[in-house]
Parts: sequence; C-alpha cells; structure tokens
Amino acid sequence: MRFTTRFAPSPTGRLHLGHAWSALLAHDASRFAGGDLLLRIEDIDTTRCRPEFEAGIYADLAWLGLDWPTPVRRQSDHFADYAAAIEKLRSLGVLYRCFLTRREIAEQAASAPHAPGEGADGIVYVGPAQPMSQDEEQARLARGDSFAWRLSLRYSQDLLGEEFPRLVFVERDEATNTERAVPVRPQIHGDVILARKDTPASYHLCVVHDDALQNITHVIRGEDLRSATHVHVLLQKLLGLPTPVYRHHALLTGPDGKRYAKRDKSLTLAALREAGVSPVQIRARIGLPT
Repeated sequence: MRFTTRFAPSPTGRLHLGHAWSALLAHDASRFAGGDLLLRIEDIDTTRCRPEFEAGIYADLAWLGLDWPTPVRRQSDHFADYAAAIEKLRSLGVLYRCFLTRREIAEQAASAPHAPGEGADGIVYVGPAQPMSQDEEQARLARGDSFAWRLSLRYSQDLLGEEFPRLVFVERDEATNTERAVPVRPQIHGDVILARKDTPASYHLCVVHDDALQNITHVIRGEDLRSATHVHVLLQKLLGLPTPVYRHHALLTGPDGKRYAKRDKSLTLAALREAGVSPVQIRARIGLPT
C-alpha cells in the first residue's frame, strides 16, 4: 500500500514553529517513502475556527515549500459522515447519553475516594455505576436537557470480549528505526465524548473516520496526542476501520521550556516571514536538514 500521511491543523489561529515542525516532518517522511502528504482542515469547532486562519494555513504551508492534492477535506463540510458513524456506534450499543455537566463530573470526582483524576481531555469520567432508566432519559430529552454521546468502555469490552485486551497499535521510533506493538489502554481516557447535542462530532471520531476514508497509512503527530491513540484504535476496531502506523514526535519548546502555542504571535510563521526569515532558515532553526 502506498505510504500516505497527513497534516491536519485546526484554523483557530496562525501556524507557528511547532506546526512547521510537524508539517515538515510529515512532508519529509512522505518524500522519503515516495508517498503522499495530504492536507486536512479540522474545523469542527465552528465557534473558534475562522476563514482567515484557514487561508493563512494554505499561505504558510505553501511558503514552507509544501504542496498537497486537492480538493482539501474540510471536516465542517462532512458532518453527515460523522453522524452516520455515530449512528453505527449507537446500533452496536456502545454509546449512551450523558446529561452531566463538566461541573457535575468535577464534583463527583472530588468526592470519590478513588477518582481516576485528570486526563488529556480533562477529568476522566468512567461512566455511571448504573445506566439511566429509559423513563428518566425520555423525560430529560422531552425537557430539552443538553447531553453528550459518550463511548462506554464497559459496553465496548462486553461487545469485543477477548479481543478488547488484545488491541494493539504499531508505533514507529525514528531514532532507532524500529517499530513496536503497543497495548491499547483506552481506560486512561475513560468514557470519552464523541458528540454533543449541539456539536455533531468530536476530534476522536472525526480523525478516525477521516484517516480511514483518506487511506492514511502512517500518522505522524505530536507527543501530546499519543494518549489519544488508545481511544482511536478502539474506535477503529468498533467501526471496522484499519489502524495506521503511528509516529509521535517530540514537541518544540522555546527558551523558557514551554511548548510553542498560537498565543505566542511573535513566533507565527507569518510574523517570521514578515521579519525576513526564509523557509531554509526555518528548517535549520527547528533542526531539520536543509
């Protein structure tokens, strides 16, 4: 199968040096393998994503010397696809409506003697001790209460049986040029949210759906998303989708040791370009061959 990877930014601000690092790593890997690099715009957060930031993504990446096949997939154009994936998971019986607010979950966690603590998505919610009765659920729906669709690890484990503890993904270590099988532990995230009443899909669902749709064979992304891979592999298994090879790279940090962020406008690619920095200098600055 042809090597295919992707760079998938969210247009919530201008790209910075950390984005350049991730995009160029994916670009260089695809070139080395004689494969393809796709660009995907992950703009499901319609309140924070803006057209001017999307336009900036195209301009910044082109300035860096990257190119990509068109048309570019914009996730906000495909909410119906994600709704169909949600419906499939519902039909499998692995989703449930959760009416708890973040505050209520935090209060429950604070009072629990053995709460799992914080995860990458916030407080880890392990699900209710007992499922909500159908009468109560219907009453809350009739009242118009907000809810989230959560993926139940308990129901998923019941469905998959002996396959559940055997789930693994392959992770590539570029430093040693080796691959290893990593056991999947979705428990570190608890019952994650896959959709809300007013938001058709979450990052976890969209990225899994689109990686399969676009035939992504290798996912190259930051270390901060490593833990999300455990949820993604479970979703791939439930939805009958292939699992790519994963590579999680270190995050760039500034002199203060903090990772680069969109709020640091002095290090956006646009600001660096306006200051006369060249793409070759960008590559050298972040430690890539020129």
